Amino acid sequence: MGLFDRLSRVIRANLNDMVSKAEDPEKILEQAITDMQEDLVQLRQAVARAIATQKRTEQQYNKNQQEANNWHQRAQLALSKGDENLAREALQRKKTNSETATTIKVQLDQQTAQVDTLKRNLIALESKISEAKTKKDMLKARVSAAKANEQLSNTIGRLGSNSAMGAFERMEEKVMEMEARSEAAGALGGNDLESQFAQLEAGSDVDDELAAMKAQLTGGSVSQGALPASGGQTSQTSSPSNSQVDNELDELRRQLDNL
Repeated sequence: MGLFDRLSRVIRANLNDMVSKAEDPEKILEQAITDMQEDLVQLRQAVARAIATQKRTEQQYNKNQQEANNWHQRAQLALSKGDENLAREALQRKKTNSETATTIKVQLDQQTAQVDTLKRNLIALESKISEAKTKKDMLKARVSAAKANEQLSNTIGRLGSNSAMGAFERMEEKVMEMEARSEAAGALGGNDLESQFAQLEAGSDVDDELAAMKAQLTGGSVSQGALPASGGQTSQTSSPSNSQVDNELDELRRQLDNL
């Protein structure tokens, strides 16, 4: 393949691609309807001219036919008057008009057939234009629907990278983080409260135990004091015991005060 053939093919391919990309379906359809309307106007004009020509030819035919009839009547009149020469001349004129009428009749038949064909073509073109208009409206509606779907698809495709949607997602994450912190703070506050109550309960147990010990110790010292003295040795042995109990009680008090 020669260089010029390849170059020509490349140029034609690029031009066809440019034309295809530049074609707008709606505009092309509108232009097609406009072209068909122009063809319809031209066809109507052609039909009108053909009908006018047919009318003139028909008038000429009728005129020559009428002249032939008139000369026939004149030939009969001349013959009835005994003038054969005049009758022959009238018949000659009749023949001429008859031949002309016959020739015109052939043209008239051709023109009539042509007019009928043009009329059928006109009706067919009008029907095609009406059908094309209906199809154009349908195609335009489909084009509009296709454009709307394409725009919707593009919009949906851009939602993932859209700054507004990104802001919503970031704010949602932030709200979730705040909620998590709030739940954690509530959990920690609940633990502090539980620990405080646990301390109070532990302190109450100590107080209860101290009260019980006081009751036991108080009861023990009273019983020992109520016993009768059996001798000096007994009194001497009980006194150190009371002192030891008091010392232990004081130690427990100091321990409670240090808590």
